[in-house]
Amino acid sequence: MKTILFIFLGGGLGSVFRYLTAKIIPIAKGAFPWPTLIVNLFGCFLIGLLMGWVIKNNLLRSDLYFFVAVGFCGGLTTFSTFSLEGLEFLKTGNYSAFFSYTLFSLIGGLIMVASGFSLLRLTNS
Repeated sequence: MKTILFIFLGGGLGSVFRYLTAKIIPIAKGAFPWPTLIVNLFGCFLIGLLMGWVIKNNLLRSDLYFFVAVGFCGGLTTFSTFSLEGLEFLKTGNYSAFFSYTLFSLIGGLIMVASGFSLLRLTNS
């Protein structure tokens, strides 16, 4: 039950952070969805950083892991929203926005996860 509470609290905070990011960086209808891209990349970096630390310290099933990785990052990253926005680009025929958004999100996410792991290794060397 404690694990579920940590996931619940982290997920709520991640969702609120995502919402506030969208309020701080408003976009016009049909414009490039910068807030979603920003939270996805930040979430990817954060989960990479956390997972590097968790694995190094053998804490894969710790309260911190469930709170941050499963809860906060799960509530923060918005790949369901990403998919919906991608579909909207396709439906409106905005193929260049669809392809650029998809590539930046996927490749950028991989780079940010790797950067989180690398940064942790550099600071712990």
